[in-house]
Parts: sequence; structure tokens; C-alpha cells
Amino acid sequence: MKHFFKLTVFVTIVFVLFSSCSKGKYKNKRNLTITFYNVENLFDTVNEPGKRDGEFTPDGSKKWTPDRYQNKLDTLARVLSSINKNELPEIIGLCEVENRKVVVDLANSGQLAKGNYEVVHYESPDFRGIDCALLYRPDEFKVIESFPVKVSFKDNADYITRDILYVKGRTLNREEFHIFVNHWPSRIGGVAKTESKRVEVARILKGKIDSVLAAAPKAKIIVLGDMNDEPSNKSLVEILSAQKPGSQNAELVNLMYPIHENNLGSYNYRGNWNMLDNIVVSTNLLDKKGFECIDKKGFVFSTEWMEHKNRSGQISPCRTYGGPNYYGGISDHFPVYFMLRR
Repeated sequence: MKHFFKLTVFVTIVFVLFSSCSKGKYKNKRNLTITFYNVENLFDTVNEPGKRDGEFTPDGSKKWTPDRYQNKLDTLARVLSSINKNELPEIIGLCEVENRKVVVDLANSGQLAKGNYEVVHYESPDFRGIDCALLYRPDEFKVIESFPVKVSFKDNADYITRDILYVKGRTLNREEFHIFVNHWPSRIGGVAKTESKRVEVARILKGKIDSVLAAAPKAKIIVLGDMNDEPSNKSLVEILSAQKPGSQNAELVNLMYPIHENNLGSYNYRGNWNMLDNIVVSTNLLDKKGFECIDKKGFVFSTEWMEHKNRSGQISPCRTYGGPNYYGGISDHFPVYFMLRR
């Protein structure tokens, strides 16, 4: 019940934030909403050669039908279009998408269709076929360059995981953002036993960020992703050097740190909240020059119709599947986001 109370208070704070924005103060072209969402196995219903996606077909173990697929698209679109009541998010990072088609289908679903989103997506080598992607509104953000950052492990060349998606783009006021969308190796097998893989991905990401900053020291960095680690874990706080907002001499800050310190998160595992979905930005997005992060922190978005409540009143994300069992929910993660204003 303690976690339920805290989350209820948190959601109330988010509502108050948006209420204050809507009282004649919100100006679309002076605000950006940037979101990340692990959409929990967004597969189409076609068995694609070279991918282990047979379970997500009408005849597969999960009985993944066109109706179930469309329901998931519609509810995911409802979530993403509800985050900011004033307008649709300008930039949406995604993970656990099968291919470009499912991202396009999502962009064309529900209220999201009004955003005329464009897609950045590359096929990654993940054996299940799940990738990272970016949706963006071209009326507010223009993509200049994009490519996948390959991930490999010197001590285990046979281990395959998702690429990191890199996107460079420019806003209407010509500010350039360097965006990295991530989905790091899972904790299956134990947190400690799998930590080295996430540490190695963090090193690869840090190297890429350092190369961007070496070429442009004032570059604005945005890192989005399901890291399968929390803000205080080694991969993020030591290797990536993503500090708490307000830390002295920090180059990068993790906007989800304050929520993590309150024992809340975006993912619930056996009754415990984990802040696995992280947003890391360069500190020049917290100053008062150009776009500035509102409240200098990020948020988890949830509302009652996205939640599952157990008999004890504890809530968790309402997921699509639990093993082979179809629950008809949206995702096993809540989305995270932050807002910029200039």
C-alpha cells in the first residue's frame, strides 16, 4: 500500500503540472514533449523468415491474431497521445518493436495519426527480432542523420543484443539534439551475473557520446531507453557518468533519479518498483539557454486504465501477456518522458 500511495501522489503531481500548462500558458512551438516507451513485444502477425517470432502468429503459442494486434496498437496510441493533453509528443523513442511496419502501424493508430509522424528504424541483430525506433513530428523536428550503433562483446562474441539507435536532428529554433535510443541486455539469469553486459553497452554508448562532444562540446545529448538497470547502478552512474540532477560538475544527468530515490519506477517486478526506463541528458538542457527541461526531472506516465491492481491494492503496468497467458493489456512498462520549454 505504501507504493500505491506514493504513485497516486506522483500521478496527482503530473496532473497538476499539465493543468497549470493548460491555463493559457502553453504555447506549442515553445514546448517539446520527449517520451520513451518499452511497448512489450510489438510484433505483427506474420512469421518473418530469420526471426524467432513464430509465437506471435495466429497459429503460434500466443495466438497472436490481427484483432489482438490492432487492440495493442490502439491502446499504445491512446497512452502516447494522453501524455500531454495540449499536444502530441514531438519525439517518441520506442523499444521492443519487431520492424518498421509495426512502428508505422502505431503511428497511424488512434490520435497519433494526427501527428503525421515519420519513422527512424533499423533492423538489429537481436535473435527475437526486436529493435529500437524513433517517431518524430516533422512539423517540430527535422532529422539530419541517423544510424545504428553496433554492440559487441569482446569476451563473448556470440552474444547478440540490440543496436543503439542514433538520431541527430534540429528543432524549429535550430537547436540540434543528439538522441540515443537504447534497449540494454536483460537481467534474466540474475542482476549480478548479467551486469557486465550492461556495463559494456554503457561503455560503448559513453564512447559515442564522448565522440559527439569532442566534435561539438556544446552538443545537446538525449539518451532514452530501457537499460534494465536503475539510475544508481554501475552501468549508469559510474560508466555512463549520469549523475543526479543538481550534481556539481556533471556532464550528464539522469532525469529519472528523483523518482528512483522515492522507490518508484516504470516497471514492477514481484511487487517492487524498478526504474529501468531512463532518460539521461547533457546539463546544457537544464540551463536557461534555448530549450530548458521543465522541473529539471523526468516523469513516469500512468493513469487508472493503464494499471493492474491486485487484491492488496498494489498497482503495476497492465501487460499484454504473462508467459503464454493473454491479459489484453498495453505493456509491462509505463512510459517515461520529460518536457522542454523555451
